[in-house]
Amino acid sequence: MKKKTIFALKKKRMNSTKKLVVILGPTACGKTSLSLEIAKKLNTEIISCDSRQFYKELKIGSAPPTIDEQKLIKHHFIQHLSINQDYSIGQYENDAIKKISQLFDKNDYLILVGGSGLYIDAICNGVDEIPNVNKEIRETINEEFDEKGLEWLQKKIFEIDPELYSKTDIKNPQRLKRCLEVFIGTGNKLSSYHKKKKKKRDFQIIKIGIKTDREDLYKTINKRVDMMINDGLVEESKSLIKFKYKNALNTVGYKELFNYFDSNIELDEAIEEIKKNTRRLAKRQLTWFRNDKTINWFLNSEKNKIIDTILK
Repeated sequence: MKKKTIFALKKKRMNSTKKLVVILGPTACGKTSLSLEIAKKLNTEIISCDSRQFYKELKIGSAPPTIDEQKLIKHHFIQHLSINQDYSIGQYENDAIKKISQLFDKNDYLILVGGSGLYIDAICNGVDEIPNVNKEIRETINEEFDEKGLEWLQKKIFEIDPELYSKTDIKNPQRLKRCLEVFIGTGNKLSSYHKKKKKKRDFQIIKIGIKTDREDLYKTINKRVDMMINDGLVEESKSLIKFKYKNALNTVGYKELFNYFDSNIELDEAIEEIKKNTRRLAKRQLTWFRNDKTINWFLNSEKNKIIDTILK
């Protein structure tokens, strides 16, 4: 018993010297290329916390690292799921922390990369445990939503959970549906589970934010959307029409094209909507990250300064 306790303490002390380097920033700011260079210099591996890149069907619209990039540096949580699988942020936290612990047995540094603030927060601080809800409740809500629309759903959430309504993206039906299903299934408001109790991690966390000129960022976004279209995003989206109600596809790049397939807008309009909504996404990401005072901000080109900060 004594030997086991000493071993456990030794392992915990060892892990406290391990460093998780979080590379974050808005979409299209250059996180992927920067993380590859840093991972190569630190001789380590990369963990993705971009929730769109989890799904193997989203080969173009989620802008995952290329096959060559994944061969250069080992990546984790890239295209490991199907859009038919339900995967919560709580499951991601559990899976990613388990993988991080395993990788720290052979690495002093690990790289976490992404622009999803919620998923980064899940790894750094943990998420609140929310009860699972019967699938029949979810199906009933989906049927009512299809019949009555977003305005009905927004009104329901305002009535049952005004606190969450004031803080969440009320144009995101998946989030609103989740709020309603938890209320129906448990009798409790979803906001009541948001206790914000930070979990202790047995590794150090260094957050590196990538700052960029807004005009340059928007130009890069527009250019990347054009490249996705040329690479076959329209065809990829068309092959996924029957899954368009899946949460994984309620995202920029796909929902605009589904609107085009439904003959609501022209293709050129859909492409411009993708660009506009991606720019809005980048703006929301930056707003989220600005509230985190633990982030060290650098230009993408300041690689040596970033490495120095990590090593210090």
